[in-house]
Amino acid sequence: MTLSVAQGFTKSLAMTILSEIGDKTFIAAAILAMRHPRRLVLAGCLSAMIVMTMLSVVVGWAAPNLISRNLTHHIATLLFLGFGCWSLWEGFHGEGDDGELDEVEKKLDADFQGVKGASKGKDDDEKKKSRPFLTQFLSPILLQAFTITFFGEWGDKSQLATIGLAADENPLGVVLGGILGQTLCTVTAVIGGKSLASQISERVVGIFGGFLFIIFGIQSFLSPVH
Repeated sequence: MTLSVAQGFTKSLAMTILSEIGDKTFIAAAILAMRHPRRLVLAGCLSAMIVMTMLSVVVGWAAPNLISRNLTHHIATLLFLGFGCWSLWEGFHGEGDDGELDEVEKKLDADFQGVKGASKGKDDDEKKKSRPFLTQFLSPILLQAFTITFFGEWGDKSQLATIGLAADENPLGVVLGGILGQTLCTVTAVIGGKSLASQISERVVGIFGGFLFIIFGIQSFLSPVH
């Protein structure tokens, strides 16, 4: 692994974990996993995260080919510094941690009532085992997990930061680090994320994430355009 790939990998991994732990899609995956078969929720959420990461990296990689690399370098620097200040402001002045958990849970409760007939717990889980693989793959639960995660991440701070990182770092390292980070976060959410989300301090995570973004911004500002 070259130095540029390793640097992009490390930055992307750290940024992804600190951006995703405890956020809305993390909480949504945790709640869905408590109501539906975990393998379907994991497949839906993780595939959405991987697709989103790859799309973001492609956009970031293509940006220097559309506008000057010097300009994309400065845009990436401003993105990191801006997101760092944003995360710090949210960490110090944001609402309590329980607010987001309650908000996501209420939204999923409303959605769950509308599709209640699609899944009936363990009995339906056993029935699905006897169905053809394609039918399981196109399960409403998997599709629900995919769409909730994909559109929840679309335009999110972490997606924009990934685009900026891919424009300034080695795209291969960014996509590998992003996918590994998303995998770790999604597996954690599905296995026991709701308990974790209710115990960790989102403010602390936001503050650490803010400092990380600012460090990336300073490093990008001081590094030459390559």
